[in-house]
Amino acid sequence: MVFDFKLPDLGEGITEGDVVKWRVKEGDSVEEHQVILEVETDKAIVEVPSPKKGKVVRRNKSEGETVKVGETLLQIETEEKAEEKAPEKKVAQEERARPPSVSVVGTMPEGEEVLASPKARAMARKAGIDLSTVTGTGPGGIVTEDDVKAAQAAPKPEARPAEAKKEEMPERKEEKGADRFGPIERIPLKGVRRSIAKNLITTMRTAAFVTGMDEADVTELWDLRQRERKVAREKGIHLTFMPFFMKAIQHALVSHPYLNGSVDEKGEEIILKKYYNIGVAVETPDGLMVSVVKDVDKKTILELAAELQELSKKARDRKITLEELKGSTFTISNYGSYGGIFATPIINQPDIAILGTGKIKDKPWIKSGQIVIRKVLPLSLTFDHRVVDGAESAVFLSKVIRYLEDPAMIFIESA
Repeated sequence: MVFDFKLPDLGEGITEGDVVKWRVKEGDSVEEHQVILEVETDKAIVEVPSPKKGKVVRRNKSEGETVKVGETLLQIETEEKAEEKAPEKKVAQEERARPPSVSVVGTMPEGEEVLASPKARAMARKAGIDLSTVTGTGPGGIVTEDDVKAAQAAPKPEARPAEAKKEEMPERKEEKGADRFGPIERIPLKGVRRSIAKNLITTMRTAAFVTGMDEADVTELWDLRQRERKVAREKGIHLTFMPFFMKAIQHALVSHPYLNGSVDEKGEEIILKKYYNIGVAVETPDGLMVSVVKDVDKKTILELAAELQELSKKARDRKITLEELKGSTFTISNYGSYGGIFATPIINQPDIAILGTGKIKDKPWIKSGQIVIRKVLPLSLTFDHRVVDGAESAVFLSKVIRYLEDPAMIFIESA
């Protein structure tokens, strides 16, 4: 019999992904649990195994196409015996006798393929809205009450022939052309770049963000790193400033817990997290990824450096897992490695704050009443003003600066 393999629920609220690479072609034999394709979803590439043993009859999606949870990826002919086909009359009778399909979100009328919550379905019926015209934003593409409300508020589209409605516009691949001003090139917004765009828009719409800026004299930290780089190199570790930044932030967060949390929009609560997972933005050929180092308070500088090195490599090689991209309580963006000075970094959802670190430069600095040349680090702290006031954010940033200017404090206070 032929088995329709649909994209399974991959967890983490994921509703869709892009087919990156097929591992099998039509006509191939596959074993149960054999990896048959790679799907890019929420910045990570997930290997999808076959749930059945058999022969690939048809691939329903091409590489580069988007597939939603519940959509058929491919068809597999299995060795299980199919029931003999009944005459058309008998099939029709069975169809009429069959009860309507039921899902966890309500009953689906005959011929209707739209998933919707019971309340959304009732609201649409009362408002005279065709659910097939509403784009669902819930898990698995489920139409929610908010989707129906948005459809009510939206301007009515012009009517078009029924046949035209069924036709799907072909997906636009990379395409060169021209507009009235000159040559242009169209590139689909997909994969990591699409995920980044969605996350940034979510932050811009929900957070009341403000950025405060300051500078730190990191001359002593610079000298400390220079001295210890050789020791780290002997252990196969590339020692950067990032582990020191992470430790300084973690210590400061202990006395400023409101910067180490998130906001529960529905419950209208602030969630203060009692663990310290620092997300670090990593530039990759496919876009920015935020790998997360867990339990920063329980690790040494060298342990953090080694873990960062491994995560950064996995991110650039697209081997990083979803688990390694989730669970941050605070984020760091080191744009200084590319020459940036100050910036207004955008908060990484669902965090409350993000610290941007600029390029360390030699600058005139007043120390003990004398003008001297010191190594100066620009810092930019963006925070959600709904949760944290300007005074607390300024005190927090000052505390981070104290740890960076006197790195011995980091080791004295470390567990």
